Amino acid sequence: MRIGELAERSGVSIRSLRYYEEQHLLTPARLPSGYRVYDEPDVLRVRRIQVLLAAGLSTRRIVRVLPCLTQHDGGLALSCGDLYNELVAERDELLARMDALRASAAALDAVISASPRPD
Repeated sequence: MRIGELAERSGVSIRSLRYYEEQHLLTPARLPSGYRVYDEPDVLRVRRIQVLLAAGLSTRRIVRVLPCLTQHDGGLALSCGDLYNELVAERDELLARMDALRASAAALDAVISASPRPD
């Protein structure tokens, strides 16, 4: 399939698909004309990339994680145990950043509450 069809079937823009290729997340075949050609498994691969990006992973991390993903009970699971601790650490870092943002929002709420309303 060509890039436009992959974009349509995966719900991802053509620009994003080209970016994924630049980041070594996708490796389409090339026709002599230079056109990219994708296979059926690339639709699932792009969907998995989207899930991992939504989870806050960088494309650099996704390059390492993607080959280790397997379907498990309707979700994704790691088949490479060496990445487990890295993902736990990344999750913990995200949670710490969320806590810091909540504290910042609470401090801002206090300032807003103590401020007179403009007319």
